[in-house]
Amino acid sequence: MKTMQLNLFRLVMLTMGFIISLRSLPILAETGWQQAFYLLIASIFFLLPVALISAELSTGWPRAGGVYQWVKLALGDRMAFIAAWMLWVQMFFGMVTIGSFIAAMIAYIINPALVNNHFYMAGVIIALYWVVTLLNLKGVRSASLISSIGFFIGVLLPFVMITGFGLAFYMGNQSTALPPFSWHKLLPDITNIDQLSFIVGVIFTFTGIEVSSVHAKNVKNPQRNYPLSLLITIVLLMVINIFGAFSIEMAEPRNQLNLASGVMQTFSRFFQSEGIPWMIPVVAFMTAIGAFGQLSTWVLGPSKAMHQVAVDGFMPVWWHKTNENGVPVRFVFVQASMISLIAMLYVVVPAVNQVFFMVLILATILYSITYLLLFISGIVLRYKYPDVERTYRVPGNLIGMWVLAGFGSITVLFAIFISFFPPSSLHIETLFYSSFMGGGLLVFIAIPLLLYRCRKPEWKDTPAKNTM
Repeated sequence: MKTMQLNLFRLVMLTMGFIISLRSLPILAETGWQQAFYLLIASIFFLLPVALISAELSTGWPRAGGVYQWVKLALGDRMAFIAAWMLWVQMFFGMVTIGSFIAAMIAYIINPALVNNHFYMAGVIIALYWVVTLLNLKGVRSASLISSIGFFIGVLLPFVMITGFGLAFYMGNQSTALPPFSWHKLLPDITNIDQLSFIVGVIFTFTGIEVSSVHAKNVKNPQRNYPLSLLITIVLLMVINIFGAFSIEMAEPRNQLNLASGVMQTFSRFFQSEGIPWMIPVVAFMTAIGAFGQLSTWVLGPSKAMHQVAVDGFMPVWWHKTNENGVPVRFVFVQASMISLIAMLYVVVPAVNQVFFMVLILATILYSITYLLLFISGIVLRYKYPDVERTYRVPGNLIGMWVLAGFGSITVLFAIFISFFPPSSLHIETLFYSSFMGGGLLVFIAIPLLLYRCRKPEWKDTPAKNTM
């Protein structure tokens, strides 16, 4: 059967679907007039290297496994295990941020005051993730349907609405919370490192872009259309995110902005001013559906990658089990349990904004390790397998690969470094914050290294005889 070729428009829409998200807007709004600078830096020095290098590797080695297989070919089993492991465990923290967003949307349907109730936030996150986990036990088809519906109803439509109402709010001469413009406000104060820490949150906006690379081999004229689609995607993302974030800034002062519910704070202000408050729960429901779809998207992907790691002999036979739909049930249930445990941070840490930011940044740190290994693998595979046919190649031959991988590596290393310095605007105790980040990074690196060291021959190629 002939595979459908993707034209430029379809590829742009597909790529947008992987990375566009409403929940990133409050983080951008926190950066004020500097958001364009942060988005530009993240796009050029992170998004482009990840997407272009992933496209080359996926067309050269299109086997299942993605980053895990590429790193395995380039750097060996140990590093491949770490890459897949980090992709899996970062999800524990990343899914808590998505769950926080959904919990905030549900609060605006029931009672907006619940956004600041720690027990409510933790309870809803835990309940939501277990529901989406049980739904995904039916396999990929069920997950795909949930995700597709969620994207159109809960992401695209609210994006159009928040930018449209934002423009109407501004054109209507309403009093806004946006501070007056001046040119020096476009750039952050590089001498103040805590201001730069928001770049980590902005980078997290673009994580997952490598997933679109699996379609590079099906693109018409990939050498031209794939990088062109990325350029168009970057421009569209910048325009959408900037307009959306500025809409939030016009409606809510930065010192009153809730990182989990900032989107609905903004919609509430717009709808109240337009005399249509009945729209508040409607849009809250729509955005909750969108985020629920994104939550569903991530349940199976990293778990399936880790299942491949397990059957390759890096984890005990206990982890090999799948159900009748091919779902790696042990991984899925363990990740649900870990996400539930991390959600309890809302009960321990006194401020919702602090929890949201901390889990977001730790997720980015862990994901950055995978990206660093990806960049290194892109260079190594050019030398180890120069004659392997790649439908798409990074422009500029070896020099182009070195430049892109170099920019990407420097960016993620810088992001990891500044992740240990909390922004002063969130009033997080520095020692606790740094210990949380450092401890999380060390623990999650140590576990795969220990498992690799203790691996046994009988762990490899063991059939899942106890499949349910």
